[in-house]
Amino acid sequence: MIDAEVRSEERYSKLSLAYYNESEKMQINNCVDAIIAQYTQQPEIHTTTISNGGEVLVIEYHDDVNRESGAIFEQILQELNIKQCL
Repeated sequence: MIDAEVRSEERYSKLSLAYYNESEKMQINNCVDAIIAQYTQQPEIHTTTISNGGEVLVIEYHDDVNRESGAIFEQILQELNIKQCL
């Protein structure tokens, strides 16, 4: 199961997607790559290992004056069929 968390402050937004197997990793990466490619504003993306053997893909937008990241995050969550964030 993919866990999601969204954090947002003025002109900064972050979506964290935690996954626990290779299938989820591929699903997330394919989805994120396809959706982000549709937009001109590109985020910072990095992956972190977490203690229970999973990984977290973190997508961060800095200086998001037009708040475009919200629509991008919604599209990613919808495509991954994530109904609720942590």
